[in-house]
Amino acid sequence: MKPITILNSEQFALTIKRLCFQLIENHENFEESVIVGLQPRGVLLADRLAQSLREILKSPTISCGHLDITFYRDDFRRKEKPLEASPTNMNFTVEDKRVILVDDVLFTGRTIRSGLEALVDFGRPRSVELLVLIDRRFKRQIPVQADYVGRWVDSIAAQRVGVEWAESEGKDRVIMHTTDEQ
Repeated sequence: MKPITILNSEQFALTIKRLCFQLIENHENFEESVIVGLQPRGVLLADRLAQSLREILKSPTISCGHLDITFYRDDFRRKEKPLEASPTNMNFTVEDKRVILVDDVLFTGRTIRSGLEALVDFGRPRSVELLVLIDRRFKRQIPVQADYVGRWVDSIAAQRVGVEWAESEGKDRVIMHTTDEQ
């Protein structure tokens, strides 16, 4: 079955800009706030948000980090081959900061649970908010809800939602396609 385009390149850019303005409404100048992207795909969104915020606010001081959650996942020992960790790059503490945790797609909530667990190893945040580009809404296994959502997508288990990035796939877009699994 042909993939369905959820966000084309233009819509993608507008969605990121809208998310930035929502963040500015709640975090103003980001002096007490940090952005933390979850490896591997949330870091692409976090970096894009941080860059856009720097341009909008004309401020180079927005803290953005990358957090690996590989060994915090509840399924990392269930894989046939050993998992390889992605780099964690956080040159700041989250102690008493307002953290914006970022991932590309929210589905079951398990990745976010792992991210929260990994995050506390870097300090005790004042608060944690969740930002996702796509919220699949159904099939939550853990009670997690995003504070900032680019787009809500209703899908069934046999469908996969993929975020493609210019940095890795050549262009920005979000697509949904049906898998063979039922």
